[in-house]
Amino acid sequence: MFAIYGLLISIVGFFIRVVAFFNPKMRLFVDGRKSVFETLSRSISADEKTIWFHCASLGEYEQGLPVMEAMRSRFPEHKIVLTFFSPSGYEVRKNNAVADVTIYLPIDTVSNARRFLDIVHPELAFMIKYEFWPNYLNELDKRNVRTFLISGIFRENQAFFKWYGGFYRKALDTFEHFFVQNSRSKDLLASLKKYNATVSGDTRFDRVAAILEKNNTLGFISEFKNGAATVVVGSSWPKDETLLADFINKTDQNVKFIIAPHNIKEAQIAEIRNSITRKVVLFSEKEGKNLADFDVFIIDTIGILTKIYSYADIAYVGGGFGNPGVHNILEPATFGVPIVIGPNYSHFAEAIALVDMEGCISVDGQAQLKEAFDLLLSNDDIRHEKGHICATFVQMNKNATSTIMKHFDTYGDV
Repeated sequence: MFAIYGLLISIVGFFIRVVAFFNPKMRLFVDGRKSVFETLSRSISADEKTIWFHCASLGEYEQGLPVMEAMRSRFPEHKIVLTFFSPSGYEVRKNNAVADVTIYLPIDTVSNARRFLDIVHPELAFMIKYEFWPNYLNELDKRNVRTFLISGIFRENQAFFKWYGGFYRKALDTFEHFFVQNSRSKDLLASLKKYNATVSGDTRFDRVAAILEKNNTLGFISEFKNGAATVVVGSSWPKDETLLADFINKTDQNVKFIIAPHNIKEAQIAEIRNSITRKVVLFSEKEGKNLADFDVFIIDTIGILTKIYSYADIAYVGGGFGNPGVHNILEPATFGVPIVIGPNYSHFAEAIALVDMEGCISVDGQAQLKEAFDLLLSNDDIRHEKGHICATFVQMNKNATSTIMKHFDTYGDV
């Protein structure tokens, strides 16, 4: 079965290289892997101790971050090696402060897995959420590297639980322990006679709860807000922006808007700007302007959305009109901000929970979006109540990281 899998991986790798000639994101995927082994060889010596974390993209990085920070504190003599699968994660977090080495993960071939592990020689390996690469896991197992899954999620429709999933079920044998987000995942593992699982919860709650302890001040946002009620739009897509532009242009409420699009390419920013009839300023052109004079602030940069949420009276989180669905709602939630999202959120447990608890409002079109915004802008009590639900939800679900770290108190150092 490994031979068939290896052949398929090779075929997929070939087609990715072909597509890379025409697709900028795939070009990053391919080009970013060209110097991985050289970078590793320069960065890690044979006598250094290492801990390896692997995540698919940005969301998984956010889940792994609290554990990486805890591991750095617990094992300061170890280097942290962080790998990404996707350009959308690596390109945003390649200059992070927690890892000693941040690189793309080479494609999952036997030769790549062996070469990677020869250089990195980790004493601990952490896969985040649902990263299961059979060749890497097999090589980790052969080398007796202690391997863990953190913030794991298992669902009935995954290959592990199908009649044809034996190859992938075998990959699960390589894990010393599974730290999963919910009891259903633990039960599904038990159905495969894998009882080495703990319900730890989602480590993202720890990450976003810690944001409250940081300095989230942005003077230019205070200047723009100028005491007015403010809607912060995070990670918006074109469908979100179409609905929002209609509301912005027509509302008679005394409200300002900050829009941080998912895509900050110049053409997309221009399209958003041209769709809005009120006074608009971009982040890139803010210098020398009296920001209080503007109604809409478009953030055409990355890395500051989390801090901007601290200024929100209402948050709209984008992605809910597309697939796989809504983006991260926990960042505005931790600041006690009521949240509005689109209808596609069924793959995100935190969104399901907050909609059920009524801290978050899901809308499926223009009329519902207007109704939600009008309600939250006109009724301070309802807005504050929903915000309190969101903040409490984050605080009640934190401490997954401490549950994971207790495992190492029990089973010893590396």
